[in-house]
Amino acid sequence: MRQQFANFAEFYPYYLEEHSHPVCRALHYTGSLLVLALFGYTIVTGSWRLLLLLPLVGYGFAWIGHFGFERNRPATFRYPMYSLLGDWVMLWDFLSGRRRAQRG
Repeated sequence: MRQQFANFAEFYPYYLEEHSHPVCRALHYTGSLLVLALFGYTIVTGSWRLLLLLPLVGYGFAWIGHFGFERNRPATFRYPMYSLLGDWVMLWDFLSGRRRAQRG
């Protein structure tokens, strides 16, 4: 059953619940950081075909977390834009110390 969210602020607590397993979150952080590194490398080297790997790197790590550890269906399938934003907000919260890698 698809929940309705009026805005991202309503969606984000749901997103965090769907990412409660610490390994799932760590895999999301790893994938997102690798996406940034690959993007930077692509810009520096001009190897533009590497941009094709960005979704594979980002979603690959995330989906391993969901299917292997969280045991749920990624929110990306139901809420693609909010979920993409949620990935980056969750990473920022982690890097800025607002959220720990473990549950919570």
